[in-house]
Amino acid sequence: MTSKVFAAWLKDGAPVSAQAEALGRALEATGFVKRLGKRDLVAIKLHVGEKNNTTHVKPELAAEAVRQLKKAKTEPFLTDTSTLYRGQRENAVRHALHAHAHGFTVEAVGAPFLPLDGLVGAHERETKVDGELSKSVKVAGEVFLADALLVLTHATGHIEAGIGAAIKNVGMGLSSRSGKMRQHSSIDPVVENDKCTNCGKCRKWCPESAIEERDGVSFIVRKKCIGCGECIAVCRFGAVKFNYAKGSDFLQKAMAEHAAGVIRHFGAKACYINVLADMTTDCDCFDTNQKKAVPDIGVIASNDVVALDQATLDLTAKATGQSLAATAHPRIIPDIQIAHAEKMGLGSRKYELVEV
Repeated sequence: MTSKVFAAWLKDGAPVSAQAEALGRALEATGFVKRLGKRDLVAIKLHVGEKNNTTHVKPELAAEAVRQLKKAKTEPFLTDTSTLYRGQRENAVRHALHAHAHGFTVEAVGAPFLPLDGLVGAHERETKVDGELSKSVKVAGEVFLADALLVLTHATGHIEAGIGAAIKNVGMGLSSRSGKMRQHSSIDPVVENDKCTNCGKCRKWCPESAIEERDGVSFIVRKKCIGCGECIAVCRFGAVKFNYAKGSDFLQKAMAEHAAGVIRHFGAKACYINVLADMTTDCDCFDTNQKKAVPDIGVIASNDVVALDQATLDLTAKATGQSLAATAHPRIIPDIQIAHAEKMGLGSRKYELVEV
């Protein structure tokens, strides 16, 4: 099967208004809005960016998606889930306030921000997937109450998965807290003492208080560690390491299986958009103002999550000579998550690129 990926190109450095206009064209080309019914509750899954992050999807893009969805008399809302790590998005109250602070207000976007995993990320639902790693997965408890799903993703590199695109946005982003822990269960981080500056950031962000100071450096207490990998993400000195060959393989497959738990439910009432602008080496969970790693390309959309992420790798490789993942974290092979998602029946890596 060959899927269609619709592309609305952008010039490098295009303003947010141009990005929103490109999103509108790409979304319209998918035919998604025409498949919706009056008063359908449409979940728009996005990432509002951690504190100090400026490269996440902007409110203007979400507003354009809401505008199109309302043409079909639907009832759209923005959504995400709580993080494992401590930060601005660790529970529904802080998450909603933070989304508002980043401009995702009802006044600006035209829709409310409503987390789907409960007050503290514990509200979940288990669903069968019959995957290679898991027979069932745990996802956000309210996700299946939505009638349709629009996945709006800012494509970035990812320190553990190579690339963070639509598969990750669904698989990690719509799983429950225990689902996220399952995906990270193979991560076995250690601190290299000679590189540790004892800044304490990893200790501050650890959700389980599993990192303590010993002999002037940070030390990970194995019995307490849940393998969430946030210590790896927040360490700016490369002092926290894990076995990429083992850990990334498992994480990527687990992400794909958790994505299957959500995507299979929505079927034709799901659509995916990747924003290939302001792409950075690390994901929007970093509370820093990251620099752009790849020139802006455009906004691409598809009814096939596998084809969309494959196109993201291909288009970034065409633009720079190597994919976004290779630019960001060359040790990791991001194809694992895409191939496994295809194996799980979520789509096809074969696609036709259609300019809109």
